[in-house]
Amino acid sequence: MTDYKTRHKLFSTMRRAEPYSNEQLHLPPHLRPSRDATSSVTLRDDTSGKEWSLPVLRGTQGPPVIDIGDLYKNSGYFTYDPGYISTASCHSALTFIDGDEGLLMHRGYRIEELARHSDYPEVCYLLWFGELPNKRQKERFLRALTYHTMVHEQVISFFRGFRRDAHPMAILVGVVGAIASFYTDKEYDFSSDDGRWVAVSRMLAKMPTIAAMAYKYAIGQPFIYPRNDLSYAENFLYMMFSTPCEPWKISDNQVRAMDQLLILHADHEQNASTSTVRLAGSSGAHPFACIASGIASLWGKAHGGANEAVLTMLEEIGNKEHIDTFLAKARDKDDPFRLMGFGHRVYKNRDPRAEVLRNICMDVLKERNRGRPDPLLELAQELEARALKDSYFIERHLFPNVDFYSGILLRALGFPTAMFTVFFAVARTVGWIAQWKEMTEDTSNKINRPRQLYLGEKERPFVPLEQRDSHKTETKVPPVHHKSPAPAK
Repeated sequence: MTDYKTRHKLFSTMRRAEPYSNEQLHLPPHLRPSRDATSSVTLRDDTSGKEWSLPVLRGTQGPPVIDIGDLYKNSGYFTYDPGYISTASCHSALTFIDGDEGLLMHRGYRIEELARHSDYPEVCYLLWFGELPNKRQKERFLRALTYHTMVHEQVISFFRGFRRDAHPMAILVGVVGAIASFYTDKEYDFSSDDGRWVAVSRMLAKMPTIAAMAYKYAIGQPFIYPRNDLSYAENFLYMMFSTPCEPWKISDNQVRAMDQLLILHADHEQNASTSTVRLAGSSGAHPFACIASGIASLWGKAHGGANEAVLTMLEEIGNKEHIDTFLAKARDKDDPFRLMGFGHRVYKNRDPRAEVLRNICMDVLKERNRGRPDPLLELAQELEARALKDSYFIERHLFPNVDFYSGILLRALGFPTAMFTVFFAVARTVGWIAQWKEMTEDTSNKINRPRQLYLGEKERPFVPLEQRDSHKTETKVPPVHHKSPAPAK
């Protein structure tokens, strides 16, 4: 076993060998946002007649952006855009989405090409450094990740503080945040190149280990330590599903499926959890705390829990004979039923990840069922086929997204539904930490501070307690019921 000093020396050598110069850390000239001197947008106040010229910024792809940074200073106006529907909150060179064309690219490479020809560690390298690695760079990169997959033995005591029936996401949020105590600001300067590299590499290396430990703790099985002879995807599956009692076997097809699943979930531009990480990071918070905040955001049903909802929906439909009935329910605006896994906030005609997942699903289930048809997959395919021929869903751009098939595939690989979002967090860690890294390298970065449209009371005088009208100010405060404490489970 390599000792700590040797591993640290190897790690440091590997870091120095990577393209980590200042020129490559920051955006090169051809990727920087350009201010179009000949193009601007004029804003007119119809009440006063005043006009303000707003500069236009252009990226390498995508729609031009109106720079409103000085709008309040010059006009006294804020802008109002709940959910950031039309607002670019930052500039980034990591991921590009063209929703109208159904295009998703990482550093200029289509997601379909990366899933077909690359592997997850290569995509991680690409997101971090901007280019795909050559053979030597990849070997060094994999070696650096391999020697940081283990967690400190004291971390085990963190798990014992959780209830046995705690949700794995609750455990993941707590443990990831707590690991910041092992990488203190006194020891590492996370605003430096070396400190950022420590945060990036340690987080990616350890996340599968922490996630697998959360699962093992929940089901009462012993923790399984990582193996240095396994690939990133295979090691994750090994720590999740092996036991000390018997040899562990898994097919190459299943390992490849897991690797492609990781790639397809690696990064997705400025989504809710990524924006949360950037928001937390803009204050200078510890990078592991920023990742914990991203995990918390991902936990929401509208973000990371959609694939579980798809399985619930398919089980509710039951069989192909009921599909038309449920499609009619989905068309009925007064019916609470919704077609889960269809449509997307950004994509308007197709989700490129869903097409890749459909093929992976078919391969894994065919192998698992030894060629026999899989009822759930057949139901999903038939539902997709009928929905895509229905004018109601066509007009509303409702098509299968990445969540439609990912839940079926994760269940086929052995993941319980409670672990679906945990897997999502493992895959998305590289995107979060790469976005954090990009943000901290930006010298123009400011602490994020959104404004608001205030709808509350105007200024009013304070009224002493004895002078307040009890009927006028009465609010519905729930009564407090004093009950004996429930027995601990």
